[in-house]
Amino acid sequence: MNPEPSDRRAVAFGLGAVVLWSTVATAFNLSLDYVPPLTLVTLASVTSWLFLGGILLFSGDLGTLNQIKVSEWLRLSALGLINPTLYYLLLFGAYARLPAQEAMAINYTWGLVLPVLAAPLLGQALKRRDVGCAAISYCGVFVIATRGDVLSFELSDPTGVGLAMASTVLWALYWIGNTRISTPPIQGLFVGFTAATVVLLALAGFTGSLVNLPWQALAGGLYIGFFEMGLSFILWLKAMKLTQNTARISTLIFLSPPLSLILIWALLDEAIKGSTLVGLAMILTGLAMQHWRRPHDPSV
Repeated sequence: MNPEPSDRRAVAFGLGAVVLWSTVATAFNLSLDYVPPLTLVTLASVTSWLFLGGILLFSGDLGTLNQIKVSEWLRLSALGLINPTLYYLLLFGAYARLPAQEAMAINYTWGLVLPVLAAPLLGQALKRRDVGCAAISYCGVFVIATRGDVLSFELSDPTGVGLAMASTVLWALYWIGNTRISTPPIQGLFVGFTAATVVLLALAGFTGSLVNLPWQALAGGLYIGFFEMGLSFILWLKAMKLTQNTARISTLIFLSPPLSLILIWALLDEAIKGSTLVGLAMILTGLAMQHWRRPHDPSV
């Protein structure tokens, strides 16, 4: 049976988002050669804030912001301090210290952190399969973090690995926090980015981080803010709304890590380590096992 036209469009939008996400590890690494994490996060946040505001303006939804309750504004602003503010500061800090291939691979474990944190915070059951999947994936993280020398138990860069791992916790907390938000996604993102942009501009202004910026930094901030923080989200949201099969669209995300590695190898001239391939395979195995769980067995 041929897929419905809406499903074909959903796949096209989903693939567009995945391709954009696959480029960001390279963009992060290239941009951080010229500016520190705070500067890059600020530039990207301002860009994304303008992009989201433009969407609301041209769609006629900007006026709906007045309908958001004050309590909801406060929650959304607090989430904005998690993402993009703290999340990207930690993530960019990891990319500044680790090879792009390692930071990218570790970052994909946020999907394993989500059910672990959802258990105590949302009162959801933590199933045996969640624990097993997390164990497999974190063994992969250990392989990457030790660069294959697992018997030494020495991390290649403890601070960089710690920042990457901490960013996954923040990303999971951000999505858990969003489960209690009733505001439409784009409006909610805009409010969150408004708070984040104000805080980041204040920090960057205080530290003088936005002075005498090279064009490479400006280009990187524009690219990350527009594509990684903005357009990719819109494409993915449209894909999830159009599809008749959410699982089919969700599996597209597994294409992103291999594509990222190809771009890292081609554009950054990073030799892809065997330990990265083994560790990433273990991470993706854990994610896949969690994703394709047996729906009729409540014990897993």
